[in-house]
Amino acid sequence: MNQPSNASHPTTALSVNVNKVALLRNTRHLGIPSVARAAELCLQAGAQGITVHPRPDERHIRGHDVFELAALMKGWPDREYNIEGNPSQNLMEFIRRVRPHQATFVPDSEDQFTSDHGWSFPQDAERLGPLIAECKALGVRVSLFMDPVPGQMAAAKAAGADRVELYTEPYAAAWDTPQQGEQLARYRDAAQAALDAGLGVNAGHDLNRDNLGAFVRDVPGVLEVSIGHALVADALELGYAATVHAYLECIRGGVRAKA
Repeated sequence: MNQPSNASHPTTALSVNVNKVALLRNTRHLGIPSVARAAELCLQAGAQGITVHPRPDERHIRGHDVFELAALMKGWPDREYNIEGNPSQNLMEFIRRVRPHQATFVPDSEDQFTSDHGWSFPQDAERLGPLIAECKALGVRVSLFMDPVPGQMAAAKAAGADRVELYTEPYAAAWDTPQQGEQLARYRDAAQAALDAGLGVNAGHDLNRDNLGAFVRDVPGVLEVSIGHALVADALELGYAATVHAYLECIRGGVRAKA
């Protein structure tokens, strides 16, 4: 796929993870709610991208969803499709067939409840290097899911990554506690180390309408946030359009406060 222009995007792009829509759909055999329709409504509301994490057990996103969303995204050439997962499991076959804008490598085990840690270097460098190179040969940008450890960023760059996605659950867990400032400082330092190494910075996991603006405001260079659970939960009450508008306003508020 060609890389879309970011000229009309806010400084930090919002990519909506639609896994939880698929999780609800999979509780019955009726095909509702529609994952593709949810993605389309989010794009219509201004989301700059769609994210999926197709796990091997298909507990939420299934193989056909990946391909249906790829077809949908062709009608939105200025938006991005991000497929995340463990490249030693089922991710690479989707990357080879779909060639999304971005592949996010996540070190999940097959039975892991949710993503809860990032890659480690130098331990993971040897196995990740050839897979990163393959993605880049296909024209796919590679982001590595990483803990906010400044000393790891140069190694991620050396392995060939284009970006890192900072795992933000510790920040979210510390929100509105005495540890909030300390956690923000960790992410600020890690993001700066990534930028200094020549990496782009993404972020995701448990970001929501309460904590998103401060993160964008205080963490430098965040190009994209991937948000699923909280956004879909909010959409159950507000609807997709109003929810996407609310998250975009959180991002804009953080950008305005940073200026």
